[in-house]
Amino acid sequence: MKKEYWIILLVYIGMQLSSIIGVPLLQWGFQYWGINRILVGPIWLIISFTLALIIILLILRKEWSIQGQDEKSSSLSHSLLWAFLGFFLALFSQYVAAIIEHLLGIQPDSKNTQGILQLIETFPLMIVVTSIIGPILEEIVFRKIIFGSLYQRFNFFLSALISSVIFAAAHMEFPHIILYTAMGLTFAFLYVKTNRIIVPIFAHVTMNTLVVLVQSVYRDDIERLQRQLEAVQNFIGGFL
Repeated sequence: MKKEYWIILLVYIGMQLSSIIGVPLLQWGFQYWGINRILVGPIWLIISFTLALIIILLILRKEWSIQGQDEKSSSLSHSLLWAFLGFFLALFSQYVAAIIEHLLGIQPDSKNTQGILQLIETFPLMIVVTSIIGPILEEIVFRKIIFGSLYQRFNFFLSALISSVIFAAAHMEFPHIILYTAMGLTFAFLYVKTNRIIVPIFAHVTMNTLVVLVQSVYRDDIERLQRQLEAVQNFIGGFL
């Protein structure tokens, strides 16, 4: 793995751990300035994610200027087509994974998604992190660097599977590891298909944005539907 890639991984890990120091410092500052301390968490996430993205993009700027002339990369029209198809492919893989989880008796509730929605309700600007900055960072780290490095040594399936499981584990929501792994496999496929990281980035950004919007607008309806489905399952289970 390139030295620059190791630095990027350290920046990403440092960003994930930065709240240990950053949040208490920001709390102290907010208390001093008389600002609502509830905003500490989301504001620090915006600061840390934005700084990490800027640093990583600066590290990769020379590499991307060279890759812009790479003949292996798909044409613009081909990349646009797969960016569009990739969104629906991501939806389909998520749907299939959700069915598998249901058959395994895994509850559809996602603590990660609910936590994100609560942050957005507290500070709406957080949607920039959850829908744009976060997916860009994840695609660079998990697809370009981790998957890309593995793919130079192993076949596609093994490389995609390992990087996708790491991607799933990083979300710290192990009951839904199948769902996150399926998404990782989809994004890895899009990256290999076009040799352009912007394609899985587009699919990931679109996917996250859709989930946030649907969950925010139809949150009550979704919760009511889930309760109804659980009631039906319990009713049917009584006859088995």
